[in-house]
Order: sequence, then structure tokens, then C-alpha cells
Amino acid sequence: MALLAPRAGRSILRRAPVPLSDDIARVFRDQRQHALATLIRLLGDWDVAEEALQEAFEAAIVQWPEAGVPAEPRAWLVRTARYKGIDRVRRRVRFEEKRAQLAAETSEVAPDVGDEADDPIDDRLRLIFTCCHPALAREAQVALTLRTLCGLSTEEIARAFLTPATTMAQRLVRAKSKIRDAAIPYRVPPPGEWPERVDAVLAVLYLVFNEGYAATSGDELVRRELSAEAIRLGRLLAQLSPAVDVLGLLALLLLTDARRDARATAAGDLVLLEEQDRTSWDRAQLDEGLALVERALRSGPPGPYALQAAIAAVHAQAAQAQDTDWPQIVALYDRLLALVPTPVVALNRAVAVAMAEGPAAALPLVDALAAAPELRGYHLLPAARADLLRRLGRRDEAAAAYREALALVGNEPERRFLQRRLDQLAV
Repeated sequence: MALLAPRAGRSILRRAPVPLSDDIARVFRDQRQHALATLIRLLGDWDVAEEALQEAFEAAIVQWPEAGVPAEPRAWLVRTARYKGIDRVRRRVRFEEKRAQLAAETSEVAPDVGDEADDPIDDRLRLIFTCCHPALAREAQVALTLRTLCGLSTEEIARAFLTPATTMAQRLVRAKSKIRDAAIPYRVPPPGEWPERVDAVLAVLYLVFNEGYAATSGDELVRRELSAEAIRLGRLLAQLSPAVDVLGLLALLLLTDARRDARATAAGDLVLLEEQDRTSWDRAQLDEGLALVERALRSGPPGPYALQAAIAAVHAQAAQAQDTDWPQIVALYDRLLALVPTPVVALNRAVAVAMAEGPAAALPLVDALAAAPELRGYHLLPAARADLLRRLGRRDEAAAAYREALALVGNEPERRFLQRRLDQLAV
């Protein structure tokens, strides 16, 4: 159930002065965000860390084709970027204030910087908690983490929040400045501080996963590295705090990701849930997710993620699409909407009503959401309305709604799906 999902942003790969081998390009894609999280901890400044890592990437492009990719490429990037970051700080007026701190940290970047075998908490999890400090507004918390942890562009984060890009850029600048000026610690907080931080952390992981599972833009329907990263961090979080919604979120991610391979054809075209080959769903992940749902629901009153996991569990328990217990799903959405009364949740509930009671019952619910400012520019609203109209035989209205959705969609497989639906109406 993808609610809001941004997509990856700018990359050094677009600035490469020479052609890159697949190995080097893969290192840049896979290691950039983890290296950046470590550099933010070591240098204590978002902007310096980003600029220094950019310079390290440029140095690697020049050196690695001749010398070869290092055995520990992330350690090489962190070490190189850290020295470049120190050089940048030296050029600043405030260098005298930071000299002692930077000198004391010189020995922290060892060749085994990428080895986390003995540490259950890595820099990316520390980074999420730093960004989610209660001194920051909730949207700033989520946006800053998405920008830093996943490299999402300002424009893509703004689109995810349905906010102008200039507004989002100002919000990101203010958030980074507040963390720096208030000297907010780069750490996972003690248990007593979790209640005011964990909700934002869960929101970040959910958005990261959604972008991997249903990319907002680009040629790929699924970006597996982002989904896998969200699940990995979700497991770490569950080890630190087995709270109801922490377990619920991990269950939701596992149950949703289990359907990943069935969501697209070999050609990359979208396959709807009711048309998927359920024998290709990952049974081990389904079993793990179902067990976590039961554990979460036994732990206390369910929160939003536990309820969404329960909805995913109903889908997982249906051997065939026609076996799905849609009335139960509608009932779960009723409870979710009471906790999270947002237009996006209401739209998802309307889709479930269409499956349980028919399109005629759901169309007024969807039409009532047309004026919601939160859904302006959200292509799934006209897409859902088009599907209901198609099923009701109102072909001209359905075609107009499909064209509206096509004007908004950014993901290429979804665009092809909507176009096929529109073309079918003309036959």
C-alpha cells in the first residue's frame, strides 16, 4: 500500500568525466548513502559531508580505473572524503573551534570502517534518529532523512509531500542548520526518549520502502536496494524496541515485499494484485510477516502500521484473489481511518469498498476526495476513479480520468499500464 513515495536524486554518475566500469558504478550506487551517513557523524556538518563525498567520488573516477577498485571501497571513500572535508573546514573561519575535535577523531576511520559485525547499530540508523529529533518539525524530519539517507532530490521529496520545491528546499536548509547550531547528538537515543522519536523514524522507513516497492518516477517499477535497506533497518529497530508498531511496520514491509517478483512481467509491465501468480510470492517472508503481525496484535492496541500489516496479512492468507476477505479489509481500513484520517487512507479504503460492495458503492467515496488539497497531483486518485468508471461501463468518463492520471504519473511501468487501459476503452 504505497501512500507517498519519492525517488532517488542527483548522482555523481551524471558528472563522471570518463566512462565508468560496471564495478565502479555499482560501488557508487550501493555505497554512497552509507558513506554519507558515516561522514556526517565524523565531520558533524551535512553540507561539508556531501561536498567532501562528491570530491571523493571524483577522485575515485580518476584513480580507480588504473589502480582498481579497493578491497574496501566504502572505507576508501570515507577516508578520502574525510580528509577533503577537513580541508574544507580549514578554509572556514570556524576552523579554530573545530580543530581539536577533528584532530581527536583522526583515528576513527580505520580500514574496517564498513565492518558492522560487532555493532547492531550502524550510522544510517543513527542518522535517522538524528534527523528525527523532536526539535525539528515532523515533515522536516522525514524530508531531511530521505534527502540524506537515500539521496532523494529536493524536487522528488517535494512531490512526495505535494509541496512546492522552493518550500521544501528552504525547509531542508533550516533543518540542517538547526541540527548543526543546536549540536543535536548523532546517536540512537536512550529508551526514555523513544516515544517522541520513533514515530518519525517509522515514517521514514515506510517511505524508503515504498519508493523501492513502487518507484514514483523512472523506468523501473521496483528499486530493490531501497526496499532491502528499509527492511534491514526495520530489523535493527525491532531488535532495539519490539513495540507494537515497530513490529507492525516490519511485518508490513515483509508481507508487501514478498509479492515483489509477481508485480511485473519479464518486460517490466505492471501486474495488478488480483492478477498476480501467488505461487511466486516469497513464502518464507510471508510466514515471517504473518508471525510478526500476530505478535504485534498481541502486544497491545494496534497502531497505523500494525493495522496496515493486518490488511497485508489478509491478502497473504488468500490462496487466490477471489478468496480475499474484502469485508474484513474494509473493517480494518475503518479502524485505520479512525487513527489516520487522511485522504490517502480514505482513497485506499474506497478501493477496498469497491472490491467488497462493487464500484457503484465506491465511486461517491472517491468523488468526495477530489477537492482534498493533499491529493492534488496524486495520480492514483484519477486512476482509481477511472477504474471504477470503467467497471460501471461509463467509458467516456473513464477515458477522461485515465488521461488525467497519465498527465500526473511519473513511473514508466505505471504509465504503460494506464495507457493500455485507456486504449482498451477505444476498442
